[in-house]
Amino acid sequence: MSHPHPELGSPPPLPQGGLRIIALGGLGEIGRNMAVFEYDGRLLIVDCGVLFPDPEQPGVDLILPDFDYIRDRLDDVEAIVLTHAHEDHIGAVPYLLRERRDIPLVGSRLTLAFIEAKLTEHRIQPVKHQVVEGERHTFGPFDLEFFAVNHSIPDAVAVAIRTPAGIVLHTGDFRMDQLPSDGRLTDLGGFARLGSEGVDLLMSDSTNAEVPGFVTSEREIGPVIDEVIRTSSKRVIVASFASHVHRVQQVMDAAARHGRKVALIGRSMVRNMGVARDLGYLHVPPDLIVDGREIEGWPPEDVVLICTGSQGEPMAALSRMANRDHPIRVAEGDTVLLASSLVPGNETAVNKVINGLTRWGARVVHKGNAKVHVSGHAAAGELLYVLNLVRPSNFMPVHGEWRHLRAHAKLAALTGVPDDNIVIAEDGVVVDLVDGQAKITGAVQAGYVYVDGSSVGEITDVSLKDRRILGDEGFVSVVVVVDSTTGKVTAGPEIHARGSGIDPTAFEDIIPQIEKALQDRAADGVVDMQQIRQVVRRTVGRWVSDTYRRRPMIIPVVVEV
Repeated sequence: MSHPHPELGSPPPLPQGGLRIIALGGLGEIGRNMAVFEYDGRLLIVDCGVLFPDPEQPGVDLILPDFDYIRDRLDDVEAIVLTHAHEDHIGAVPYLLRERRDIPLVGSRLTLAFIEAKLTEHRIQPVKHQVVEGERHTFGPFDLEFFAVNHSIPDAVAVAIRTPAGIVLHTGDFRMDQLPSDGRLTDLGGFARLGSEGVDLLMSDSTNAEVPGFVTSEREIGPVIDEVIRTSSKRVIVASFASHVHRVQQVMDAAARHGRKVALIGRSMVRNMGVARDLGYLHVPPDLIVDGREIEGWPPEDVVLICTGSQGEPMAALSRMANRDHPIRVAEGDTVLLASSLVPGNETAVNKVINGLTRWGARVVHKGNAKVHVSGHAAAGELLYVLNLVRPSNFMPVHGEWRHLRAHAKLAALTGVPDDNIVIAEDGVVVDLVDGQAKITGAVQAGYVYVDGSSVGEITDVSLKDRRILGDEGFVSVVVVVDSTTGKVTAGPEIHARGSGIDPTAFEDIIPQIEKALQDRAADGVVDMQQIRQVVRRTVGRWVSDTYRRRPMIIPVVVEV
């Protein structure tokens, strides 16, 4: 999907001393987060993530930001700053590094470890620059200061970007849990200090801007998980994001307390938790972990499985279990715990998985019937708190769908940010910070780039439309042989259909119509093969629409002799 902006032209040259900000993803959507900052001809990128496809994008594995805007300027990129290690912030990094491998990756210890493990699969050795909250580092004209923020993954950071044009604070994803399981608080004191210095533009996480109050503390989830494991008579299968170290820690601790072994299921889960354990972010009790390939031989009351698939992803372990397409067979009496919130748009897929698991006799515990997850994103009360601490001159909501961005903008207005200084942008919109004022000045291309198997960018919206038609309506192929000189039919037409819901014998009614249409064109002297194919397509398409009220894909095959 492209986001054209007919009312916005190409941006003018950036004024001397101005800072340009362009989001290539993450605005108007949950995912694909990527922001490009430009000052004095140099570029800084904050995050480079992926978006996961919805049912309207059949066959697509991942959706990337469109790199076209920076493709000819990759040598101008000083660094890629990664705020944390979730896929919607780091998943597209391998695809960008394919185009320039030595762009420095800037991030915290765990974030860089996660991305390095991912890049190993792409055979890329990254240039890493590890940072710690409280530090300042300079990359070209960009002076960066890092702040600890609490999120649903350890080691997340916010970044303040200082240039002569002003100070920009990008929060990344954050919440204000006052009792975090790892003891790492969001640095509100640092935000307040920066606010006293003067923040010219605040770019803040908008995901929960519609949710009133404050997010529940992570610590309240532990007892619920413990109770689920304690009261389950057979196996417990926990589905979580493969990066949610805190949640996996809570599950492991509860399993150890109740004498159960733990198996990690899914390549990304095994990889990420191995990295977290090696770096000391995940503390695994001795002899707790067993090989997932051996888990079927253990008594069901003695095991806990931790797997991927909490969002209903078709190829993830939990979905395959629900479809009986996994070595681990869900059985009567098993308990499945979905330890995550729903990413908007995934509701149908998750409900399908829940129904599939329930069919096999499992008890499914999820956010809808138990307090088994808290959001990693700040609610409205927390966002107001940050706005009042930072007191920005300009505000730009990021990371959210349109309803989230507009809700966050209203919060900013309530705290006193002038309406003219609140910029609601979407992907591709150019925002310039000049003389202390942030304004929209144009737009660039920022469409979707689809990853389908090994192909990147080869699938287009037209291709997806064809796939949707094939999936919904099927296809009808018509083979006809014509004389290349006269255009007259010498054999056929022969009709085949798949998935169209049309009885093959019914095509006997349309064959005379095709023959007559082709005879009329031949009489008119039409011998162009493309025109003949169009005649066949229109004739069959009109008949199917009038007779069956369906619109299958019509594939005319014209053979010249």
